Amino acid sequence: MTHVVAEPCIKCKFTDCVAVCPVDCFHEGENMLVIDPEECIDCGACVDECPVQAIYPEEDLPEKWEDFLEINAKYAAEWPVIDTTKEPLATAEEYREVEDKRDEMSPEPGPGT
Repeated sequence: MTHVVAEPCIKCKFTDCVAVCPVDCFHEGENMLVIDPEECIDCGACVDECPVQAIYPEEDLPEKWEDFLEINAKYAAEWPVIDTTKEPLATAEEYREVEDKRDEMSPEPGPGT
């Protein structure tokens, strides 16, 4: 099993989760993070660190976000690893409570670390 970053991360990209991850399974996109399902050791340390509740164990992923399992796998293979915390996006506070923002997700990679 793995953990999955879902829609609430889009346009927020808090990186608190990265600091507690014991492996390098987080990858950085332009406006969200994803978890590499091949690297995740399913420890769960990241779940409580996310201030927007965007990370779920695969088996608990809400049905409305099931496609984020595939999104995480796809973009983890394309985006760079992030292993240090950064400031959240300037849009984080504005978007932290916004729902249905899937169309706002950028497929572009972030800078990574």
